[in-house]
Order: sequence, then C-alpha cells, then structure tokens
Amino acid sequence: MKTSTASTLQDETYDTLRHWLMLGRWLPGERLKIRQLAEELGVSQMPVRAALQRLAAEKALLNIPNCGVQVPQLTETQFDDILENRILLEGEAAFRGAQRLAAAERNELLQLCRAMDSAIAADDIKGYLDANELFHLQLYRASGSPLLLSLIETVWLHVGPISNQLHQDLAVWKTMNDAHHALLDALQAGDADAVRRAIEQDLRTAGSYLRLSCRPG
Repeated sequence: MKTSTASTLQDETYDTLRHWLMLGRWLPGERLKIRQLAEELGVSQMPVRAALQRLAAEKALLNIPNCGVQVPQLTETQFDDILENRILLEGEAAFRGAQRLAAAERNELLQLCRAMDSAIAADDIKGYLDANELFHLQLYRASGSPLLLSLIETVWLHVGPISNQLHQDLAVWKTMNDAHHALLDALQAGDADAVRRAIEQDLRTAGSYLRLSCRPG
C-alpha cells in the first residue's frame, strides 16, 4: 500500500511539473531547485527529484553534473525542428477536430478567444498562455485521437519555456490572437481546411518571433 501511495505521489508530482514546463513556468537556462519545488508542491524532495529525472530522461530538462537540473536553451536548428513537427501534428489535429466539434465546444472556444483578447489588453502573459493552452487542447481533443494529442503535448514540453516571452515585443504581442479569430471564422463556415491553415499561421507567427530567443546553431 505504501508503494502504491508513493507511486501515485510521484506521478502527480511529475504531471504537475510537466504541466508547468509546458506552460512556460520557467525560462530557458533556469536552474530548478528541488527544495524550492518541494515546498511549493507541499511534498518531500524525493518525488520532486524523481519527477525531474524523468523529465530529463525525456530530454525536456537537462541533467548537468554538479549543477542539478536545468531548463534547456534551444538552438535555432532545434527550434525549427520542433516548429515543423508542431505544424504537422497540430495542423492535423485541428483539421480533424474541426469536423467533430459540437456547438457547445465551439462556444467554449469563442469564450477562450475572448479571454485571450482580455489577457493581451491587460498584458497578462500567464492569463494568455493558460487560455491559449485550453483553446488548443479543446480543439485537438475533438480530433478523437488520444495518441495524436499525446504526441502534441510531448512536443509542447520543448517549446513551453520560451513561450512566455511572447509579450516582450508589443507589436507581436498585439497580434497573437488574430489566428484564433480566423480559426473561429473558419469553424463557423464549416471549413476544416481553413481551420488547419489558421493553426499553421498561428504557429508560424509565434515561431518567427520565438526563434529570435534561440541560440545560433
């Protein structure tokens, strides 16, 4: 029974830290302190250490000898690879989801889009990223493919840490919801191909800016 409880706690800790990583809770190059994370989560250091090692094994974090665990700093080549895979995976998920979304789900997307508008106006990057994640997840879950969604979330692990830099350029920041509005128009028109194109444009627009934060190479 103790083993089961410990395993559950480790899984819950891993899920939380994984989600924080996807949401850009930490910046590229930031060193993660086990004691601090354990205090934030209200757990001992053991499940935190296990979760970080698991994320490092997945290449989502770097395990640096004598320095601990660190958030990777992507190179331009690595980022390009991630972006192209996001376009492939998320474009397909959006296309499938567009054909299966119920009216209530489309309305939820509309509300999330409005929440992103409000977050941009308030310069609230956390509010934007939270609503953005829910917007994309809602659409992709409608694809009916748990495997496709799992692949997308795995890729998100690698790009999350630089996503919270989107608001640093005001001109870019003000346009970050344009593709979502175009996507909603495409959904209203019943045009799944246009939904795919809107997602691709969304990713490319953000990607062209985020790439500037990557290391050469």
